[in-house]
Amino acid sequence: MARPKNTPGRVTPKGTRPSEPSPSYQPTYKGRRPSPRWVPIAMLVQFALGIIFIAANYLGFMPGGTSTVWLLVGLGFSLGGIVTATQYR
Repeated sequence: MARPKNTPGRVTPKGTRPSEPSPSYQPTYKGRRPSPRWVPIAMLVQFALGIIFIAANYLGFMPGGTSTVWLLVGLGFSLGGIVTATQYR
């Protein structure tokens, strides 16, 4: 009689072992390279521009006075800084 599906149990025969890798096998690390110098600079510039736009909008220094558009521009720069920070290695 067949075993019902979705029940735990041994899949491989008892007493078997996984094959050993050959002694000349050397696993290679294919990691990502470090970020170029411009990535952290771009991140900090975007954060700074976001803070400047938000503060200038809050203080009323932007052309046209306080506006939601300038706030969204500042938040966009800040979001760009966050996205750039996630790519920094």
